[in-house]
Amino acid sequence: MNEDKSIKENTLRLIADAVLKSATFRFIDRESGEPFLSPAKAPGNTQLIPESPYTDWRYWNGVLNIAMMKLGELLKEPRYTAFPEKNIAFVFDNYHYFEKQYKNERKWYYPFGQFFLMEELDDCGAMGASVIEVYKQDNQDRYRQYIEKTAEHILKKQDRMNDGTLVRTFPQKWTIWADDLYMSISFLSRMGEFTGESRYIDEAVCQVINFHNYLFNHEKGLMSHSWYSDSKQPGVAFWGRANGWTLLAQIELLDRLPESHRDRKVLLTLLKQHILGIARYQNSEGLWRQLLDKTDSYPETSCSAMFTYAITRAINRGFIEPRYISIAYEGWEGICSRIRPDGKIEGICTGTSVGNDLVYYYRRPAPLNDIHGIGPILLAGTEIF
Repeated sequence: MNEDKSIKENTLRLIADAVLKSATFRFIDRESGEPFLSPAKAPGNTQLIPESPYTDWRYWNGVLNIAMMKLGELLKEPRYTAFPEKNIAFVFDNYHYFEKQYKNERKWYYPFGQFFLMEELDDCGAMGASVIEVYKQDNQDRYRQYIEKTAEHILKKQDRMNDGTLVRTFPQKWTIWADDLYMSISFLSRMGEFTGESRYIDEAVCQVINFHNYLFNHEKGLMSHSWYSDSKQPGVAFWGRANGWTLLAQIELLDRLPESHRDRKVLLTLLKQHILGIARYQNSEGLWRQLLDKTDSYPETSCSAMFTYAITRAINRGFIEPRYISIAYEGWEGICSRIRPDGKIEGICTGTSVGNDLVYYYRRPAPLNDIHGIGPILLAGTEIF
């Protein structure tokens, strides 16, 4: 192994090993912190939560699962490929306890609530995508049932505009979130590949084209974070991670799109437009900012990782010309400058809703090692390897 690959491998192992060390696959009492291996072993009055954020059921867990699986396959490391299998089994084994509590009390949040409620694309898209990947290795009936339930939700139950574009009922009815392109297509593209049914791929193609029509600003070369149907206007922000989600989504689809698909050239054009758009905003450190077009907003690590992955993957798969690889190389160098010796990562924006003013985005915190960025960084590293 050459020196450059050795350094990359050490970096990726540092991050992944920190995840494995923290992923305890047990619960703690919210008040006392007492640990329990399973809800069955806890007294009835305890308020249990997963001890580790890496073992929850959130969209960021889905991205991390997929990234760990890719890393394990790249490095031939069973510990990493086993992680998503353990995460999914952990939730399937224990969610009934929390579902019963939720039905009795109806509080806003319960552990694994997104698993059994399945109300928005956040709840099922990315995690559903990772369940498909795990099902290929461990084809349990309960996993297949969840996959089919997710497909049913996205195709038939999720709210839509009249033209079929996926939307949310908040903050105003109806609001398009750029994030939802990934939350839908990460699953739909895999479902199309998994089942061989063209309806999933065609649905994903429709969403990419529609989202571009609503959100892509040709002057900036960027996606707005949102679009409001009541005012028929985009939101105020070109948020970094929202653009990262949409680029990841486009790559996920093109990876699985048949060469003969009638819209392939259209999708390749949209991808290149977006990649060339975000390339204008890379800073001197190789990073991109929280607000992409605002030089006074902070450099943000998760979107930088998403862009680095998308550009590298696009080049490796022949979607764009190889000459753009320098953008990804500089991006990776910038990301590495954010990784501490203990594997924790700086500069990742925390979870972010749609904001109606730029100050909201400027002030979003970036806590150390926020889980939103860990999967994307692993993806970027495995692709640029």
